[in-house]
Amino acid sequence: MSLFTKATKAQAKARVAFCGPSGAGKTYWSLLWAKKLADGGKIAFIDTERSSASLYADKFDFDTLSMSPPYHPDRLIDAIKNAEAEGYAVIVIDSLTHFWQGKGGVLEIVDEAKGRFGGNQYMAWGVGTPLQQAMVDALLAFNGHVIVTMRSKTEYTMEKNDKGKTEIKKVGMAPQQRDGIEYEFTLVFDVDIQHRAVASKTRCDTLADRSFQPNAAEEASDIFLTWLTAGDPLLTQNERDAIDNRIKKLTPAQRRALGAEWARLGLPKVNAMTEGRHAEALALVASADTLVEETSDEEVPA
Repeated sequence: MSLFTKATKAQAKARVAFCGPSGAGKTYWSLLWAKKLADGGKIAFIDTERSSASLYADKFDFDTLSMSPPYHPDRLIDAIKNAEAEGYAVIVIDSLTHFWQGKGGVLEIVDEAKGRFGGNQYMAWGVGTPLQQAMVDALLAFNGHVIVTMRSKTEYTMEKNDKGKTEIKKVGMAPQQRDGIEYEFTLVFDVDIQHRAVASKTRCDTLADRSFQPNAAEEASDIFLTWLTAGDPLLTQNERDAIDNRIKKLTPAQRRALGAEWARLGLPKVNAMTEGRHAEALALVASADTLVEETSDEEVPA
């Protein structure tokens, strides 16, 4: 039997980031997209920006959780899990930057650990990196659409305008989060001080490098949703729950054996399971009691 299977495109949940300097309009952009992605479902908004999102409560329907320091990653993980348990279709984190460099965030945790380890930075990051990764994993595992904002390092440039006069402009640079964080998202927009959003990183080639004004947000989100929903449909919540419930009834030994076989067959996580592989997953779970336990600690990923 071949280790390889034919690649197929499956439907997916959105993972979108809006990056830009203060005042660029990241919060407003995130709410425009959340409304579109929710498609009538509930929106959960985690606000670390002093409840700034509530200023738009007259334009958008959403529930908010205002967070103040400490911005320990575990607090965000708990909020994400609660949002999923309460059935929110979209979760917005405004801003993910605070959980990196805010008070109580990853950088501060690493600094404190460095003091405990006599200045050993390697050991200190041994504390911070798992917390950062657990937070990213929680974002990616959320059973709905995820939108985050991130501040960008601010830089001023001098440019000539169309009249030949020199103007000072504030521009956004790299997001203020761990290097490479943008690669965790399906779509990343850089938002400038004129509120234009440029698709700087995306797997949707129809959006690549295109720029949009806020009044064209619906056009951009329509393009993205068409691409996102093309392919093998995802299972319904009831179908996913049915698989999860059957797995929970297995013994720990059976779950470990199932996890090893699940990984060998290249089955996706239950919350990313598609109709095309549904029957295969059900048959595997049904046969779990006959599987020979491997020396593996893997369990089926939720």
